[in-house]
Amino acid sequence: MKRALLVIDYTYDFVAEDGALNCGEPGIALEDYITVLTQSFLDEGEVVFMLNDIHEKDDPYHPETKLFPPHNIKGTSGRDPYGKLKNLYEEYKDEIIMSEKTRYSAFAGTDLDIQLRSRGITELHLLGVCTDICILHTSVDAFNKGYDIVIHEKGVASFDPEGHAWALRHFKNTLGAKIIH
Repeated sequence: MKRALLVIDYTYDFVAEDGALNCGEPGIALEDYITVLTQSFLDEGEVVFMLNDIHEKDDPYHPETKLFPPHNIKGTSGRDPYGKLKNLYEEYKDEIIMSEKTRYSAFAGTDLDIQLRSRGITELHLLGVCTDICILHTSVDAFNKGYDIVIHEKGVASFDPEGHAWALRHFKNTLGAKIIH
């Protein structure tokens, strides 16, 4: 079974205290876990994707415009990987696959499924933010496409503690995901 690591939306805007749509301390607390696990996947020669949200400034047609303040705007530093992960990306940018997504799910409107299948990937390890939004929607699509899903509890966070807890139960009980505590 070949596996890949998907680091989802661990960007400045979603994590930093002054980020445009940050999940606060729970997101900041993931930094070391995400960095160490990403380094581990790279050291083992496994595939690592960084899948980051991208939006046009003042896009009236994007469904998130009505729900959230502007965030991860194209051409801004808000889209940069957060903290130590940015340094790791700079060091391994020829090995890490950086991909843009415009919806909650990393599969929606992207070639992620094609890239994973071309590499023979069958198991996806998911990290990042927000547990109950982008991690959840990516997981549902991964399940529907037949991937085995692994969620690292110490590698996901949300600005909604109740949503975070619900999503962790949903991953396990409805999607059959393995939860690593």
